[in-house]
Amino acid sequence: MRHGETKYQVTKSNILYSQKEQFTLSITPRFKKIIKEKAKKLKEKNIDLIYASDFYRTKQTAEIVAKELGLKIKLDKRLRDTDFGIFSGEPASKYKAMFFSKLQRFSKRPPKGESWRDVKKRVVSFLKEVDKRHKNKTILIVSHADSLWLLAGFLKGLTEKEMLEQKNPEGIWFDVGRIVFI
Repeated sequence: MRHGETKYQVTKSNILYSQKEQFTLSITPRFKKIIKEKAKKLKEKNIDLIYASDFYRTKQTAEIVAKELGLKIKLDKRLRDTDFGIFSGEPASKYKAMFFSKLQRFSKRPPKGESWRDVKKRVVSFLKEVDKRHKNKTILIVSHADSLWLLAGFLKGLTEKEMLEQKNPEGIWFDVGRIVFI
């Protein structure tokens, strides 16, 4: 599950989150209600565990779901959003200008930041460890758009080029067997 909407999605400001905001930026009141409704529907999925990124907007989203389902949350730094390095807090256009193509975002890191391959490596590491530790458990992962998209691409066995063809910026995900992205 992707975290709830923040002021950046509401205003469409196209600013990359600053490092400081990662730990303070709240989801909107409107989305608190939407997440609570989604959580009620998740009851039928018989979720055993919830893992979330330790950034505030994901923790807040996971807390709403956890309260509704009567579960505790485990936080994991590997589920964090992409680290945009020196571009954090800057207009997204500055970051995007660093690349000749979207495909290059898989391999090229911004100074002091991560490439998409870096993000994929850490979320796949998380998944493999959690899968081994919690066999036959239904786990809800609350994270960020890129992290979830990269994880879903790995699970589907997609190449980087195929992933770009299937990327859904609205955050609507797909079924990859026993894991469904919502």
